[in-house]
Amino acid sequence: MARVVLDGVEKRFGRTVAVHPLDLEVKDGEFLTILGPSGCGKSTVLLLVSGLESPTAGSVRIADRDVTALEAHERDVAMVFQSYALYPHKTVRENIDFPLKIRHVDREERDRRVREVAATLGIDKLLDRRPRELSGGERQRVALGRALVRKPQVFLLDEPLSNLDAQLRTEMRAELKRLHAEFETTFVYVTHDQVEAMTLSERIAVLKDGELQQLGPPTEIYERPANTFVGRFVGNPGMSFVGAELRGRRLALPGMELSVPDGGLEAKRVLLGVRPEHIEVAKGDTEGTIFTVEPLGSETLVVFDWAGARLTARADASFRGGAGDALRFRFEPARVQLFDAESEKRLPVGPR
Repeated sequence: MARVVLDGVEKRFGRTVAVHPLDLEVKDGEFLTILGPSGCGKSTVLLLVSGLESPTAGSVRIADRDVTALEAHERDVAMVFQSYALYPHKTVRENIDFPLKIRHVDREERDRRVREVAATLGIDKLLDRRPRELSGGERQRVALGRALVRKPQVFLLDEPLSNLDAQLRTEMRAELKRLHAEFETTFVYVTHDQVEAMTLSERIAVLKDGELQQLGPPTEIYERPANTFVGRFVGNPGMSFVGAELRGRRLALPGMELSVPDGGLEAKRVLLGVRPEHIEVAKGDTEGTIFTVEPLGSETLVVFDWAGARLTARADASFRGGAGDALRFRFEPARVQLFDAESEKRLPVGPR
């Protein structure tokens, strides 16, 4: 078993709280991504699991063993960094071989495992090169190989694709997904890129200011965000919000009303949240003003102002319009969601 459990783990640097008390379980063999903006504490959580940082409070367990007081080398985890962290004077073979060498694995076994991992990653023809002779994608594969060759219980990956261009990131996402399926090992992945989180993960843990906002499968995080922060952060572009008033079973918006199932809620101010793909442009009687139009080839993003809010809609590639033009639109009533205007938490009812 390689389950990872964080029980009330907290990390302070002086008076600064980097991670508030966190309860989190990563299942055996799971690919879990910790997602959040810069400075939210996600990399700190990874360092606490690895043993490179010690928690101020709480405990860390790996494979049902309390490792809180253990050094990093005693935890049987492997970490892959954003910077690759390769030894520039060593060949690819020597870089991959190094963690086995310091563990005194015999040479024949080391050679076998290095060749095996290199073949898996498609870098077996690069074993005699040095890092300066490699592309960014090749260096990242070497860094992965150095982690994989150890066969650890848990892989920890700290934004490993951030230094790659868009095409290489796409290729490496597919590579990571394949490796996880092949090795059937627990992966804990840290990123600020919600596309990586959505495509790679079995579950996503969303962090903000060191606090867990939501934990769940990618589709649940996207379709039922726990609060407005998750709605805005997850999605490209994120969810748009506009103020409204809930009156019994009616949701009142400027020039528009939507029906709401009876959820037993009193009249109150709410925020209506809507994804770009759930706004239909050039339809309906409601009118906004276009702020900007962003053609993307296969589709067009239309950013427009309405009711004191700025919303984003997805339109066909054939859409024509420009800044200042009037835009008719309507919501897909069954797909919008409601959030409390004060707490910004999602409400258990929504329009239909």
